[in-house]
Amino acid sequence: MHEIAARIHEYGDADVLRIETLELAPPGPGEIQIRHTAIGLNFLDIYQRSGHHRLAQLPATLGVEGAATVLALGAGVHGFQPGQRIAYAGAVGAYASARNLPARLAVALPDTISDACAAGAMLKGLTAHMLFAHVRPLRRGDTVLLHAAAGGLGLVLLQWAKAMGARVIGTVGSRAKAELALAHGLDHAILYREEDFVAATLALTGGLGAHFAVDGIGADTLPRTLAALRPFGMAASVGEVGGAIAAIDPHLLGPARSIALARPSVMGLVKDTALYQEGAAATLERLRAGLRIHVDAEFPLREAALAQRRLEQGGNAGVILLRP
Repeated sequence: MHEIAARIHEYGDADVLRIETLELAPPGPGEIQIRHTAIGLNFLDIYQRSGHHRLAQLPATLGVEGAATVLALGAGVHGFQPGQRIAYAGAVGAYASARNLPARLAVALPDTISDACAAGAMLKGLTAHMLFAHVRPLRRGDTVLLHAAAGGLGLVLLQWAKAMGARVIGTVGSRAKAELALAHGLDHAILYREEDFVAATLALTGGLGAHFAVDGIGADTLPRTLAALRPFGMAASVGEVGGAIAAIDPHLLGPARSIALARPSVMGLVKDTALYQEGAAATLERLRAGLRIHVDAEFPLREAALAQRRLEQGGNAGVILLRP
């Protein structure tokens, strides 16, 4: 059997992505063979393509989440059957028409959840569960500050936090993105190009600050985010879309401020099968309960480089998908 895949042989910009036809071996023990129906894009893919996050080896097929149909089972695999719909996250190699996947990562999809929703939700849902259940358990009435609230991850995080009873403040780059985030439940939108998000957050919280902030921007946004926290609040750094993060002086955290900083990795959660299955189940439950996945754009798999450029340029509001 053959597969079409978007691969890299070296690190670099989107131009290093190549479309190749490869021979796909039968699934090994503990694996299932799947044919993708939808593939989710994440900034993690760009970190890996650029070499910011080094891959185990090159050449490599990019991508870490998707929805698919089961084609075949490897030895020792139970609980799945050919023709069954599944979704997964956390295994590099998703930018392909078909692949072999560790069966422990496959999650059966109910008929009520579309392939597009599943492909756009899995990694982001795992991230939300990690943040709000394990990094800093969210309590009803907490105030959460989210950066890039209209992005693919931002829209999932804000809906998840609202479902848990939080008040959510989000930064956005345009009025159109503000309207989208507000339509998904955001309480307050801060247009960061027009106003200082620290001052705005403090004003919205009576000078106290947020209980929890999630920053995927990095660069100088992270240290500024620390100033938007209330005493005993926490910031979680989950990305560096805006550039590398400089060393953080512990004195920025306390004792005067008495705040905390976390640097969690959703790929670390994926390595723990029990936590992964817990997070995947929570994601499916949120989707069944009404979590909306806003698809900004879909691209053919052969246009993976174009799709990544759109994500890198910040032009998207919501998720971007590839279709084999």
